[in-house]
Amino acid sequence: MSTSQGSHRAARGGQRAATLPFHEQQTQVAPLVVPGQGTRAEARRAARRRKSSPPAVEGLRRLVPQALVVAFLAGGTSAFVANDKVVRLSVDGVPRTLHTFADDVDELLADEGLTVGDHDIVAPAPGEALAGGDEVVVRYGRPVRLTLDGRRREVWTTARTVDGALRQLGVRAEGAYLSVSRSAAISRHGLALDVRTERTVTLLADGRERTLCTNAATVREAVEEAGITLTGQDTTSVPPGSFPRDGQTITVMRITGTREVREEPIPYAVERTRDPDLFAGTELVEEQGRAGVRRVVYALRTVNGVRQRPKRIGEEIVREPVARKVKVGTRPLPSSVAGADGLDWGALAACESGGRPGAVDPSGTYGGLYQFDPGTWRSLGGTGVAQNAPASEQTYRAKKLYVQRGASPWPHCGRRLYR
Repeated sequence: MSTSQGSHRAARGGQRAATLPFHEQQTQVAPLVVPGQGTRAEARRAARRRKSSPPAVEGLRRLVPQALVVAFLAGGTSAFVANDKVVRLSVDGVPRTLHTFADDVDELLADEGLTVGDHDIVAPAPGEALAGGDEVVVRYGRPVRLTLDGRRREVWTTARTVDGALRQLGVRAEGAYLSVSRSAAISRHGLALDVRTERTVTLLADGRERTLCTNAATVREAVEEAGITLTGQDTTSVPPGSFPRDGQTITVMRITGTREVREEPIPYAVERTRDPDLFAGTELVEEQGRAGVRRVVYALRTVNGVRQRPKRIGEEIVREPVARKVKVGTRPLPSSVAGADGLDWGALAACESGGRPGAVDPSGTYGGLYQFDPGTWRSLGGTGVAQNAPASEQTYRAKKLYVQRGASPWPHCGRRLYR
């Protein structure tokens, strides 16, 4: 094939390509690799095709990549605009409008650097989906150290003022005492608030009854508000420093008091010592005891005209007691007295004392089974008085007396010894 023939064919091929659709043009203009031909021939044919191609085809080739880029950018812009939302965010009552790509409330709070806790309020709730035009409200909790009518506790509120907190907590503030102004702001750190609501108490004083509406902190303050004066030892039926409760009745007690000093005896102790030289049952007082003296101070009070029981408030020892020392016999009594054992001592005792070892005559002089007088008893070796000695010792001493003097010591009953 000659060079001129090839040129005409290439020209005809270029004209056909200009009239074909775009995808077919791509097919027609794609270079063909013919086996056996070198790269130079292929390059020359491609150059001839470019020279012979119409201008419209060449422009179309340039526009295709640009159209693809524009389409891509247009699609990305549409997605960008679709994800952008305009929402209203209010934090502690301060609103603002903002654009966000957040899908839910949690993401919005995180994007804005807002951290919430258990005592904070978020509406809608964290995790709720977010759409354009939504409003998200955040209210931070504030600790309030509340003392309400004397009772202390810590509460949390999302109110930003004392007045709002009182309403939120349901505290009746009309007529109440507030330690902080109702218009005062509550910071995120909280505050201490003392509230005393108005209460009605009844006061009884000096024979009169008074009803008082008060928000006093103590009973003493309520008494003063009622125009009642406490003087001296006066007090109230409840502690004056206690909190007055609603409906409480308080009695004012007028107190007058004096002191009284009394001397009271202190009993003495008895110390007993065993003595083998004394017959068993015999006691000998070696040293008399003496009671001590104690000086005692009593407070005497009269409450509303009624005398109270004396109250001991102090004491001191004036004189110490002295113990009584007694010897107690342990020596066995003899079983008999020669010359007196065969007599009827029971009959004599029955006649003299009715058989009672502790009997004492009306004059107080004679005592015991055989009515010994103290002098005779001691002369026979007895100690103390006969009526305090055992019956066996009394009989023994009576036998000794009989040996000395016969029945004469018992002029009226002595003859009974012989029956």
